[in-house]
Amino acid sequence: MNYLILTETEFFGLINGNDETINLNAAYGCFVKAVVELLSDNDTDGVKIALAYAENELEYHNTQYLAGGVKSHTDLFVRKALSFVRKMQKQISTNRLQVPPLSPSYPSLPSTANSVPALKWTGNAIDLVEMIYGISEMGCINDGEIPLKELAPVLYSFFGVNSKDCYRFYTDIKRRKNDSRTYFLDRMQKKLNEKMQRDDELERMRR
Repeated sequence: MNYLILTETEFFGLINGNDETINLNAAYGCFVKAVVELLSDNDTDGVKIALAYAENELEYHNTQYLAGGVKSHTDLFVRKALSFVRKMQKQISTNRLQVPPLSPSYPSLPSTANSVPALKWTGNAIDLVEMIYGISEMGCINDGEIPLKELAPVLYSFFGVNSKDCYRFYTDIKRRKNDSRTYFLDRMQKKLNEKMQRDDELERMRR
């Protein structure tokens, strides 16, 4: 399956064109139709990935970061499309994303009675891949000596994710059009800084 099928629609072309005079109604209607048709595909895992990718692109579309919080005509359709995609995701949420492991020969991590309970990654698979590549580039695991093909399966297993070759997701990340293509890491940084600012404010209020 072409996992970029939804982001290659005319609708995405228009919302990324920054032309506020365009009537997006027809393109939005075609996008909705494309999503509905996608749900009939027998490749359930592929459908989930395509929806997740479209959701990610809509959630972090540049209209969400306009200065002054001014909402544009395009922003309305971006939010409508995002809401529709998320509603469709709920329709297939009972089926957990299952894809082949990155390295079939990589052994499962040992489990013992005293081991920490397994964690489950509940975000998008592409976001986890962003984090994995970031950790790899920082060289903060085993002094940076562990290759990505060994690091990725360990982190997949740690977060309870069965996922295929992460290089495909990395390719999708590289194709992003914004100045910063690390949407998840940027959002993580923003949220952490906001938390520290809130904590600082609380500390000042207590003095």
